[in-house]
Amino acid sequence: MTPCTLITGGAGYIGSHTAVILMDAGYRVIIIDNLCNSSPRVLDRLRQLCGDQFEFVQADVRDGAALDSVFAQYPVESVIHFAGLKAVGESVTQPLRYFDNNVGSTVSLLQAMDRADVRRMVFSSSATVYGDPQQVPISEAAHLKATNPYARTKLICEDMLRDLQDADPRWQVAILRYFNPVGAHPSGIIGEAPSGIPNNLMPYITQVAVGQRDYLSIFGNDYPTPDGTGVRDYIHVMDLARGHVAALEHLTKQQSSITVNLGTGHGVSVQQLVDTFVRVTGRPIAYRQTARRQGDVAACYADTTLALTTLGWQAEHDIARMCEDAWRWQSMNPTGYAS
Repeated sequence: MTPCTLITGGAGYIGSHTAVILMDAGYRVIIIDNLCNSSPRVLDRLRQLCGDQFEFVQADVRDGAALDSVFAQYPVESVIHFAGLKAVGESVTQPLRYFDNNVGSTVSLLQAMDRADVRRMVFSSSATVYGDPQQVPISEAAHLKATNPYARTKLICEDMLRDLQDADPRWQVAILRYFNPVGAHPSGIIGEAPSGIPNNLMPYITQVAVGQRDYLSIFGNDYPTPDGTGVRDYIHVMDLARGHVAALEHLTKQQSSITVNLGTGHGVSVQQLVDTFVRVTGRPIAYRQTARRQGDVAACYADTTLALTTLGWQAEHDIARMCEDAWRWQSMNPTGYAS
């Protein structure tokens, strides 16, 4: 049988787009997801795009027996670990749930991989591990400080992976620190479909544009930035997905672990993102300026030098393309995967 890559949380936003890129690159894919935060309709959409190039297993990654069954059934040689909860605000009110899910699933997965003699992993981390950055752009050598339970779960998992590599050099791990993923597959067939009120800016903008929400709240217009609104590094989800393939190929060829930022290296303000969306889509966006949110920082964007020099990867799509693709997805699927 052809060796394959196991994607945990592969029915989610970033996981599904990465699955497409992997399959386009000729990889055989196994998706495991408990569907707690994603729709089974994603699987039908993936088949529209890629045919039957993947297998799906509905299971919780914290279930060691289910993982053992997957490793016994399929010739898995690498794992991309996305599965986890990701809402910062929710993590503050439900920290135990986040530690149980995010840290617990990673421990369970690593144990199952070890039992199966599979020790190659790409780990989905986050730029939130940098906390309030002391300077921008942020390099991988920057001070790490989690300021909320979600970020702390990512940092704990990173530390765990580093300890594991120190203890057993057979492990090959790529830790990818994402900045702000946005956009959708250019076909409009898959995209970001948050349940409930979106926690991120772009889906909120697109839901206002499609008429689901009355207006967008812009939190803070008095930051020390060019227009007073917060500055972030928005990266197209397709570029982010390509970064996972580059990381997997690095592990396979170089057989050395790596920790890299995945971003564009450029800061874009909230106001600039809104204005660009209006310009490229022609859709008006009603918004209101309101007070800063506690915990938000003025500016956060990546130093992407290491990703370019070690992985040969860099982001290709600009903000206009991100807005176009996000709007195509939302306009074709006004209520997400329920459409």
